[in-house]
Amino acid sequence: MQRTLLNSLIAWKNQTTRKPLLIDGARQTGKTFLLQELFGDTFAKVLRIDFLENPSFKEAFDGSLSPDELVMNIELLTNQVFNPETDLLILDEIGECERAVTSLKYFAEKAPSYYVAASGSNIGLLNSFPVGKVEQYNLRPLSFQEFIYASGEPALIKAFDSQASSPAVHSKLMDKLTDYFFTGGMPEAVVTWYHHKESSILERIEKVSKVHADLVEGYRRDFGKYAGKVDAKLIESVFNSIPSQLSLVSDESVKRFKFKNVHERKSRYNDFDTAIHWLRSCRLALANYPIEGQPKAPLAAYKKENKVKLFLFDVGLLNHMLGSSYKEIKQQNYEYKGYVAENFVQQEFTAIGIDPSYSWNDARAEIEFILATDEGDIVPVEVKSGKRTRAKSLASYIEKCSPNKTFKLTGTQGSSAMEQTHIVMPLYFAQYLPLHND
Repeated sequence: MQRTLLNSLIAWKNQTTRKPLLIDGARQTGKTFLLQELFGDTFAKVLRIDFLENPSFKEAFDGSLSPDELVMNIELLTNQVFNPETDLLILDEIGECERAVTSLKYFAEKAPSYYVAASGSNIGLLNSFPVGKVEQYNLRPLSFQEFIYASGEPALIKAFDSQASSPAVHSKLMDKLTDYFFTGGMPEAVVTWYHHKESSILERIEKVSKVHADLVEGYRRDFGKYAGKVDAKLIESVFNSIPSQLSLVSDESVKRFKFKNVHERKSRYNDFDTAIHWLRSCRLALANYPIEGQPKAPLAAYKKENKVKLFLFDVGLLNHMLGSSYKEIKQQNYEYKGYVAENFVQQEFTAIGIDPSYSWNDARAEIEFILATDEGDIVPVEVKSGKRTRAKSLASYIEKCSPNKTFKLTGTQGSSAMEQTHIVMPLYFAQYLPLHND
């Protein structure tokens, strides 16, 4: 299994001096596998301690936080030798040990040549954080590109990476995209799907669905474990309500999150802001903020916290929670497909660093996404799940906002390479949106 974040980690390793790595991400997105197996293979040795698996490792951080003394303590507790010139030290589930989090500051300042990497699934909930002393990355579920890489089909991988456009390529990639809508990008679900490709389709579906069920149940248990001062029941109500609210949408733009009837005796944004912040901090929910009027950069200056669209962090878990069957997804005739396509695009944008995202609406029109280019231009992106590409909302946006460029992501093969202004691209190439002005 390939993870594109590995390239950034190798670049970090190749620096002369470095701050400690900190990999944030929802539980079960593959942080340990990335660090220990993929990245670890580039080192002479990996020394890993896991504070969740073995809380006794916290003892190593009870006294001095001098890097040399910490390494000596870890060597004593693990009975392993660590060579700072050639080895990688992994502090897994570091959020379980606040002293270990604090120690990253001292590794940055006093041992910048050491290879120290930390990871955790509750980094966003920490009370204290070594700001400016770590190089931080977020590991999301596998993107569609990573799902294609996991297929082990060289010709398909080559076609995707080169953004090939032909009827044969389009047919194959749309077939894979609908598979991805079912499996999502959680590593265990993807591995299960491909590992059992010789099995019957019913067996594959059953095994992936079991993975999904276990993951969702695990997240719900985490609400009680890590909620802290936030009401765990409230967090669960919001989490459950994301797919159930969006299931009411039928092949049109997602509407903003409604707070009424989500939780007993609570109906305003102020009742839910802590739960939404918790879910976003733990990377389980993705946010999109609708902007009204003439959008300008920076878009963040115009957002209103109480008007937000919430997406689930993984499209496979979304379809599982909605009860959408594999057959329905493959036939593309189930009523949630517009929302699923939008959730997919949100995920793809998040994977390339667009988080949160923004949308646009006025009285009668809505654009699913608006993006700011490096030059400060605002570019509208309309999402059409099927083959119909006529877009009244986009026409309304063009009339009112006069953009230099527009995009439509659709279930079609897309427009010709010659078209430079009003570009139509297939959904599966969402990560390749050319946002730079030439």
